[in-house]
Formats: sequence, C-alpha cells, structure tokens
Amino acid sequence: MKLKIIVLLSLIFPLQLLSQKTIEIFPDKLNIQPLTANILEPKLGFLFQLSKNELRLDIGNSMDIIQFQNGETTYSLGADLFTYSLLRSEKNFHFPVDAIDYLFGLNFGYTKKMREDKFGVRFRLSHISAHFVDGHYDGSNNKWRDNLNPRVYSREFIEIVPFYSFNSLRVYAGFTYIFHVDPDYIKKDNYQLGFDYFIKKISWNNLNPFIAYDLKIIHINNYSTNHSFSAGIKFGKPFEKGLSAYLNFYSGKNVHGEYFDINKKYFALGINLDL
Repeated sequence: MKLKIIVLLSLIFPLQLLSQKTIEIFPDKLNIQPLTANILEPKLGFLFQLSKNELRLDIGNSMDIIQFQNGETTYSLGADLFTYSLLRSEKNFHFPVDAIDYLFGLNFGYTKKMREDKFGVRFRLSHISAHFVDGHYDGSNNKWRDNLNPRVYSREFIEIVPFYSFNSLRVYAGFTYIFHVDPDYIKKDNYQLGFDYFIKKISWNNLNPFIAYDLKIIHINNYSTNHSFSAGIKFGKPFEKGLSAYLNFYSGKNVHGEYFDINKKYFALGINLDL
C-alpha cells in the first residue's frame, strides 16, 4: 500500500510542477529587448550623419526560438543575424556601399520580475566579419578610396550583460571577451556601461520620449572609449515593438571593422523599426 502511494505521488508531483511552467516556441515578444544606444544591436533602419555625406543602413533581426517560463522567471534561447552598412549619397538616388559588417550568433536570456522591477542577464556568442564593397573603390583613379585597401577583419566573442529595470529605466553593465580575432594584435577584453530611459511624465498614449547612453571601453593596443548617446521619441510601448525617431551622437572608434582603428565623431538622425 505504501509503495502504491509513493509511486502515485512520484507521478503527480512532476505533473504538478509542469502545470506551473510554460514552454513557448517562437514567441511573439523578445525576452530581452535590444539596448537602445548600443551600436551592436539588431536594428531595422537608417542613421543619417548631419556633417558628412554618410549614412548607416541596418538590416537585421533577433528572435527568441524558445522561451521557458516558471512563474516570474523566463529563460530564452534566440538567434541574432544582422548587417550594418556604410553608404554615401550620390546623384539620381544612388547610394554606393562603402563597407559592410555581418554579425550572427546565438543569445541566451534570463529575466525575473520582482513586482514592478525586473532583473535580467543576456549572454551572446557571436561572429563579426567586415568587408569593403565596390562603393569604396575609386574607378576613375583605379584605386581604393582614401588609400585604404581591404584588410581581413573578423572576431568571435562572448558577451555577458546583466541589467536591472525599474520605472521605465533600464541600467546595464557588460563584459566582452574576444576569443579569436584578426588582426591578432587586437586585445581580448572590452567593457560596457549604459542605460535607456523612457520618460513617462511627458509621454502621451503610445508616444514615448526616451534618452539612452552607451559607454564602451575597448582594447585595441591601448584602452579607449566609445560614447553613443540617443534622444528621441518612440511610437509604441517602452521595451516592445515600435518605431523610433531620434538624434544620435557618437564619438570613438569607427563601428565598421575595416575602419576599426580610426576615430569617428558625428551627430546623426535615426529612424528605426524596433524589434
């Protein structure tokens, strides 16, 4: 009799646990939204520089393949696949592509709700490769523009970014370890700090003003800093899908791998379809 009770309880207990948990394949919402001011995030949009005839075109996506929910805790496994390109504007609506970078990889997320607050961690395992394109070639003079020839640039890295969000403010810090890189004299460690904040006091319906800042400490030969600051308005709910229009200021090493050791500073107007 006791053995039957033990067997029955051993069957009921796991079923009871499973009834409290949810597994969802290809969910509609991301467990962790992209970091607003971070330059290495999947985006769908443009960034028009104000002082130079250059623009950035982002085409990409991040999606959760599976989410596992247990009460207020969510685990996720997803994939990132995107490009970010450097273009110029010319006559007759032509936009020669100067450089293009490819990023693809996996991401793992953990979030836990605590009343109105949320704590989480995002882990990424990614590859980036960079290339000059035909728009970088000066055909009339038969040479590469600015005397910069194509060079091999690629890196594989792991990135971990814990964050905490409350009252429409999300703050985060991160660490990146590059376990393989070309050229091989680039150092392995990068650091990150930032926030994004949606200003509820002046929001109206689904119009949400925001500010965001991302600081990266990167290590090439020496340490240097990259600053990215964005301010704008989002048509849609904070940290969900929508359309953003914003002003961006960037100062630091060029985001494109073919220019990785060249400094860049600009103001730009951005339009982005938030994932």
